[in-house]
Amino acid sequence: MDTLTVLITGASSGIGEACADVFARSGHKLILWARRIDRLNSIAQRLADTTGHHDSVLVQGVDVRDRIAVQQAVGRWHEPANTEHIDVLINNAGLSRGLAPFHEGSYEDWDEMIDTNIKGLINISREIIPMMVKGGGGTVVNIASIAGRQAYRGGNVYSTTKAAVKMLSDSLQIDLNGTGVRVCNIDPGLVETEFSEVRFRGDKERASTVYKGYTPLSAMDVADVVYFVATRPRHVAIQDVLITPADQATVNIVNKH
Repeated sequence: MDTLTVLITGASSGIGEACADVFARSGHKLILWARRIDRLNSIAQRLADTTGHHDSVLVQGVDVRDRIAVQQAVGRWHEPANTEHIDVLINNAGLSRGLAPFHEGSYEDWDEMIDTNIKGLINISREIIPMMVKGGGGTVVNIASIAGRQAYRGGNVYSTTKAAVKMLSDSLQIDLNGTGVRVCNIDPGLVETEFSEVRFRGDKERASTVYKGYTPLSAMDVADVVYFVATRPRHVAIQDVLITPADQATVNIVNKH
């Protein structure tokens, strides 16, 4: 397999970090984006020590909500030793805030979810996809959620943002048909990452209760699927994936034991 250049957003933890691990182990070149540059630097050093490749990871502290920052970060790739083409874009940056019913919801929480989960994904996709089209191919993987398929109590605006990701994925598959660019929407179910801790603003005890009584997915479980999707032969397009723990039947029906 040829060496791929892979851009991963939200790469400082969870599914994004796991994707970095999977692609790095297979010798691919990585560009890692997140707001926490210190975490990215630590991950890059760990990957370099593990793989022995010390020039295959570029880290950039980027807030995908900031369109100008996204454009500036992409612009810096034209400098020597960097790249101008992305083979795989993994739109992973995203978050959830709170579980309040809609009529008690927080505008601040809603803005953060909409700006990150929808606008952030649009910002980076608009910059990268034209490169892929010009280059004759590439793979876009959008990490959405089972919550974008099924509503649940307190999910309201978060579910709305993830449904938007799914619809954008579907639309891109149409718009990019014939360009050589593939698009896959991945909807994970319950994955044990920092997700719930972020949702509950650092309340680790409350977050831990989400994953008790069953075996949730790990970030690596999802990353393995992302890698499979991105490395299929060029004539194979996997458009949509729902991945859940075996104990999860729907967004809120979970066999706890």
